Amino acid sequence: MPRFPRAAVVAPAALVIGLLATAPAASDEPLVSNARVVAHFDLAAGQTPENVVAERGGSVDVSFAFARQVARVTRERRVRVLATLPAERSPRTPLLTSAVTLGLARAHDGTLYVNYATGTDRTGIWRVPAGGGTPEQIAELPSDGLPNGLALDERHGVLYAADSVLGTVWRVPQAGGAPTAWATGSALAHLPGPAGGFGANGVKVHKDAVWVTNSDLGTLLRIPVGDDGSAGPVETRATGLAGVDDFVFPGHSDLVLAALNPSNEVVQVRPDGTRATVLTVQDGLSNPTSLAVRGRDVYVAGAAYSTQRDPNLLKARLRAHFVRS
Repeated sequence: MPRFPRAAVVAPAALVIGLLATAPAASDEPLVSNARVVAHFDLAAGQTPENVVAERGGSVDVSFAFARQVARVTRERRVRVLATLPAERSPRTPLLTSAVTLGLARAHDGTLYVNYATGTDRTGIWRVPAGGGTPEQIAELPSDGLPNGLALDERHGVLYAADSVLGTVWRVPQAGGAPTAWATGSALAHLPGPAGGFGANGVKVHKDAVWVTNSDLGTLLRIPVGDDGSAGPVETRATGLAGVDDFVFPGHSDLVLAALNPSNEVVQVRPDGTRATVLTVQDGLSNPTSLAVRGRDVYVAGAAYSTQRDPNLLKARLRAHFVRS
């Protein structure tokens, strides 16, 4: 998630933590290996990749926060803009000022959904046709909020957007319509006063629950989804994760991979509280913001918010044990 210091753009980064329901069999093979940068982006053009989703066939889609774009990076490392969100003449985006594209989610038919924050009535969730085209706003969210992470539960036909300023998880019909404040409360809020910044940030749907990170509080939260679709009590599943941002479940267990933005790391954290660094700046990370997994491929977007050099896309290989069927 982007954040402005006095003279440059900075992101409160991402580290995430997860719980492993069933521990994997012991192996000498690292969880993530063979990392290399597969695409470099143009910082001056606002190509700061905030969120990433994996396509079939080896392509990935990214949201370029400050370019207001959704783009595709092909297997041949070509970058093709799929959609540009409409320019906002006088953006008043909380915390950021500029209009920014943030969370990204993909439906099975290739339709993309992206959060757009402007501080105006354009703030909300926008839909991009499969293959690219003119974006369409399908839900308006409060202009004084900052819809950050975005997740799609296609089985139930709903989207979840984590609002970093209002401390709310919004629920919106996939077809579009009025948002519902699905989950609120102190666990999702940012810190008060000058120390405060980003509260609820990354969001994922996993095993009949919505998982959310809180950057300011450094927590990973699990919110059960009731039979009627309502939010259950918020469970804190991990603490001490300063600056946690977006995250991914690489397999069917509750193990989480997360991007730790300030220290340029991707980490895994186990249910017993231990954690291991799996990628570092030596692998090419430049303020990693988000991750995506397809098969054994792990993609990491790096926005260079504070390094101010080489925003990029990194690809690595996941240990076979964790591959989703």
